[in-house]
Amino acid sequence: MKSMTLSQFIQSSKSNRSHYLLLGHPVEHSWSPIMHNIALQHYDIEAEYHAVDVRSRELTDLASFLNRASLLGANVTIPYKQSIANYVDFIDASAREIGAVNTIVKNEYQLEGYNTDYAGFTEPLQPYEFELQGASAVVFGTGGAARAIVYGLTEMGVEEIFLVSRSPNGIISYRDNRRVQIVSYENWTSFAEGALLIVNATPLGMDPKIDSSPVRDQEKQYLESKICYDIVYNPVETKFLKQASEAGAQTIDGLEMLIQQGSKSFKLWTGHPFPIKIVRDTLYEKLKN
Repeated sequence: MKSMTLSQFIQSSKSNRSHYLLLGHPVEHSWSPIMHNIALQHYDIEAEYHAVDVRSRELTDLASFLNRASLLGANVTIPYKQSIANYVDFIDASAREIGAVNTIVKNEYQLEGYNTDYAGFTEPLQPYEFELQGASAVVFGTGGAARAIVYGLTEMGVEEIFLVSRSPNGIISYRDNRRVQIVSYENWTSFAEGALLIVNATPLGMDPKIDSSPVRDQEKQYLESKICYDIVYNPVETKFLKQASEAGAQTIDGLEMLIQQGSKSFKLWTGHPFPIKIVRDTLYEKLKN
């Protein structure tokens, strides 16, 4: 799916019509426009949802564009979930604690920042709610998505969370969180045996680099008997999930998280419940083609 840069979008006629945006870099892989446009059409809302590729040099332009009347709301994805907090007037308590914003709501003359990622992430884990209480989890990645995941797992009662980082000594944001320990890719397997849940919160395995995974092939035996969850949804079966299946793990793909976090964003923007079944059926039909 071809996306426009922010500069291109501002210059296009689309920017003058009522719209919602996905802001990030890169964004052309995203299915958010598909599902949100389905929802907007479902309620006959005269607006469109577009994915806009924001380059770092365009951030100054973004600050002023967010106040344009035709922009009704936005989602934010990598790498701006943390820095976007500087562009909003109000940050919801959960988004403030997470330290990342993925949804911007326009409320009269105020820009409000929310995080729907954590609720979207935890929804598919509800069948394992009681097992996860007091358990431990290994999470690959330390970015904005990982922050939401840590918050969601903490809310579910997970006792220990091992975040796997390529630069473990450089991560200082979790030093006051007794549940979180930063570990390296070289020693993550030391914590895998006692973990119930293993999560990929990195872009590894995302289209077009579908042959990548945070787990090396010689390490996939550490996924045995675990719940393995990949927040990447394109492709739905990532290399990480293939490794997990081969090791005999239970797997959760990222498509449901996409739908659930989108559902929360849509409700914040419009007040309408998301047509989840219609969206889900359409996305799974897309996977067959």
